[in-house]
Amino acid sequence: MEVVIDSESGFCFGVVRAIEEAERALSEASGKVYSLGDIVHNRIEVQRLERLGLQSVAHEDMERLTGRTLLIRAHGEPPSTYRRAERCGIRTIDATCPVVARLQRRVKKAYAQMHDAGGSVVLLGKRGHAEVVGLTGQVDDRVTVVENERDLDALDFSRPIYFLSQTTQSIELFTRMGRTIVERAADPSQVTIDDTICRRVSNREPHLQQFARSVDVVIFVCGRKSSNGRVLFEACSRANPRSYNIEEGGELRREWFDSAERVGICGATSTPLWLMRSVKQELETIAAR
Repeated sequence: MEVVIDSESGFCFGVVRAIEEAERALSEASGKVYSLGDIVHNRIEVQRLERLGLQSVAHEDMERLTGRTLLIRAHGEPPSTYRRAERCGIRTIDATCPVVARLQRRVKKAYAQMHDAGGSVVLLGKRGHAEVVGLTGQVDDRVTVVENERDLDALDFSRPIYFLSQTTQSIELFTRMGRTIVERAADPSQVTIDDTICRRVSNREPHLQQFARSVDVVIFVCGRKSSNGRVLFEACSRANPRSYNIEEGGELRREWFDSAERVGICGATSTPLWLMRSVKQELETIAAR
């Protein structure tokens, strides 16, 4: 049985940058470095960094971090977090992904435009996701978050609408929902569709579907919390029904590979290459038994 790792899977630029910032801070620090939330939605990578001294904390922990170093992860944070850190005497390292930071600025611009026009800003995203919290927090949460077409029923289509997206959402879903908004709008000319999906992420969908079709079985490796992982795994599953989503090699099952001649391993933008290689070794061990 041949086992291949997808050459284009693994960390995106924003995650690589955040982890490099964390590792640099850890090498310079005399004590722990703190991350506001898991630095990446991958439990195995988080555990690796914890062994180096990176500790995840929540917002409610900030008051006890006076004089400490706090890393803002790639997902970004609302302005209120930076103000709180300053009040608490915390040194911050801003590792917000540049793509996310640009989208934060666009949300503020969209809100100003809609405020003047009496309209609303609508964001396609996962409620409660760290990136979405950071985006809506740019304008004190005066954004309507929608996750699917059913959520569009809550919109006021008599008013102007500015439609954007979380960076890791599906282009197909965004396009379909944008089309529906225009069709339902009282005045389609008052609808702005602003595609803010990161192409470094979204372009992986067609590639992964092609990769999934080229193998008998797909092993998709990602953390349970990864929004991007959910989208990409669904893309793999549509292309190859024999697709399985795992977090680490210990979850592999021998029966998944019955009669398989070629197995492909791939992952989300939050999946490290070293973890996919580890899964490959585990799989080769299973196959050799």
